[in-house]
Amino acid sequence: MDSPFDVLGISPDADEAEIDRAYRQRVKEAHPDHGGSTSEFQLVRMAYEELQVGDSVDTKAVESDTDGPEEEEPQTRVEYLNYEVLDDYGWSLDDEDLFSNAASADLSPTDFGQFLVRPHESLLEAAENRGFTWPFACRGGACANCAVAVIAGEIAMPVNHVLPTEILDRGIRLSCNAMPITEELKVVYNVKHLPYLDELRLPPRPFEQACLGD
Repeated sequence: MDSPFDVLGISPDADEAEIDRAYRQRVKEAHPDHGGSTSEFQLVRMAYEELQVGDSVDTKAVESDTDGPEEEEPQTRVEYLNYEVLDDYGWSLDDEDLFSNAASADLSPTDFGQFLVRPHESLLEAAENRGFTWPFACRGGACANCAVAVIAGEIAMPVNHVLPTEILDRGIRLSCNAMPITEELKVVYNVKHLPYLDELRLPPRPFEQACLGD
């Protein structure tokens, strides 16, 4: 079995910055939207997490010598639903009981569930860090491939080069840089197939340099 260093394509003496750069590159290559596969994406995630575990142990050892426990920053609980399942059940984004109906349906963890978003994580990063392959393309706020519909709660979106006001008013946001700012958030992801987002998407393509770089 390949070591985590082999999976990320780096040497065993790579420092933290090199590991982070390699991960950002490999996770893009491995994502299904960029010519990879779900299994490859998860392998890259596992490799990165394995290296991060080693780092976190050392960090905790250092923190134990500090005065008192460090205060934990609040996290946001995100409840998510895959837009692709709405047609199967005759649901729409406007349904008031959308998420309660989803909770009663027999949906897979890929299509419906919850996860926590840590401070300074974007919504897309948090989903990827929990092993999900949510769609994206540029990661720079310049396309609608990563769009989500916010059903409840609020998120800040510091970068937006593509969504006009009328679409923002419908609760559509870009998960690539969206930061939750409420304790609870409900989103429908994978809404890139909405008709009014057609012209704002980048077409599927094999992996190449992200449109706005790292």
